[in-house]
Amino acid sequence: MNMKKRTSFHGFTLVELLVVITIIAILAALVLSTAGGIQDKAARSRAQSEIAALSAALESYKADNGDYPTGTFTTNATGNKFVVTNLMPATGKVYFEFPKNMTNSNGDMIDPWGVTYGYQYPGATNRSGSNFFDLWTAANKSTNSNGWIKNW
Repeated sequence: MNMKKRTSFHGFTLVELLVVITIIAILAALVLSTAGGIQDKAARSRAQSEIAALSAALESYKADNGDYPTGTFTTNATGNKFVVTNLMPATGKVYFEFPKNMTNSNGDMIDPWGVTYGYQYPGATNRSGSNFFDLWTAANKSTNSNGWIKNW
């Protein structure tokens, strides 16, 4: 008896492959849609930490020098430059070590979104007493000041 062996092919059908590809595409879309929110939350957290660290450094500067660095927030952010040059001078005591990703090529301190921090002394916000500075970032929400991150 001459019996032929029947060969069977084991594999995936085209429909099964399309179903798997569709599921992967849906999962990728879900991950990518939430990644933007996670990155924004991380940037906001980093900005809050930076403002807290800068505020502490400014307090230390005031303890040693009797006053905060003077500066006004203008279109060229002169107050911002005063903070950088006073907290991290070329010679003398360094009050804050600015990481490379926290300053731009002009020497301004920048937030996680690449926008300059605002600094003003004396501060313009309404607080009891006048010996305060204002330090803030628009936190990528320039039209709504309620979303800004600030020290007041």
